[in-house]
Amino acid sequence: MHVVIVGCGRVGSTLARELTGLGNTVAVVDRRADAFLRLGDDFSGQTIVGIGFDPDILIAAGIERASALAAVTNGDNSNIMIARVARERFKIGDVVARIYDPKRAEIYERLGIATVATVKWTAERIMRRIVPNRLAVEWADPTAELVLIERIVGDAWVGERATRLDEGPAKVVGLRRYGKALIAGDDVLLQQADVVYVAVLHSEVSSLDEFLAKGPVA
Repeated sequence: MHVVIVGCGRVGSTLARELTGLGNTVAVVDRRADAFLRLGDDFSGQTIVGIGFDPDILIAAGIERASALAAVTNGDNSNIMIARVARERFKIGDVVARIYDPKRAEIYERLGIATVATVKWTAERIMRRIVPNRLAVEWADPTAELVLIERIVGDAWVGERATRLDEGPAKVVGLRRYGKALIAGDDVLLQQADVVYVAVLHSEVSSLDEFLAKGPVA
């Protein structure tokens, strides 16, 4: 998988090192050449000096063969412009933008652009979207057998009651929609791109993913 990362600060450099460590190809774009010093001498990816919303720069970074893009510069406006170019011009499905202003974040989530904030939290959330089979554990009990994980609702579940997810090997606890948290209940209908939080035994995570992929049984 090829990933383009725009911004080589703490978040961008962390993502780049983790993704290359997992065997992916990565291109990092930043306006300043000295920003790439964060990557270390052993970084195996590509580095490009330039403006991240410049289509020519993105093409040089391999956007046309990329599976995902992360816009993690230190400016909200730049990140949104980069994300929109990636989504609208290059049709990249997995695009994540770092947004500092929570009000703006909610607006752009409504437009289908995933947004995240803060360094450690941002890097982890972007990794989860770019590498969807990576186990996303929000919490684990002392035995590490019971975990709370997050999953994005698939199209097959749209319009179903949130509690229908309890029919699988897990218990739905709540969900996040447009940056707001909700408690799952019979009165909550699932919408596209909802992020649900479910409690499940570690040994049943694969079964849960199969259940979610299959969709509700009529």
